[in-house]
Amino acid sequence: MTVAFTCTTTTTVGQADLFDSSRSIDAHTGSMRFSRERAVAGVTSGLIGLGEYVTWRAWHFGVPVRMTSVITEFDAPHRFVDEQCSGPFRDFRHVHEFSEADGITTMVDRIRFTAPFGVVGAVAERALLRPYLRYLITVRNRFLTAGSSA
Repeated sequence: MTVAFTCTTTTTVGQADLFDSSRSIDAHTGSMRFSRERAVAGVTSGLIGLGEYVTWRAWHFGVPVRMTSVITEFDAPHRFVDEQCSGPFRDFRHVHEFSEADGITTMVDRIRFTAPFGVVGAVAERALLRPYLRYLITVRNRFLTAGSSA
């Protein structure tokens, strides 16, 4: 079963700056320090772009996890998409959308994923993985918007 959710964040950080922060390997690593997440292959620092990939190594639920994602769509500074090409999910797609109006930037994260464990995975997706992934996105977005007043 596939699960999807959306997180919306507003901030006074400018759209172009937030777009770049969202594709920054260094910012992602900083926001995920608690899981010891680090880039180990592909683009390992700086900004990632269309067709580029990054392999992450992290610890989640006490288990080492390795996941490679590629940027499959890119329309700066409005939208980009990263998709898992190898890793723990049967399918994982993260759409990042950005808009700005009246000095407020809105960032929308649309996540869609499928766990690899059949019926057990369907229960885990809704009860465990969706809340945990939503938490990870929220932590990341707070890190990216730190200091904003929106």
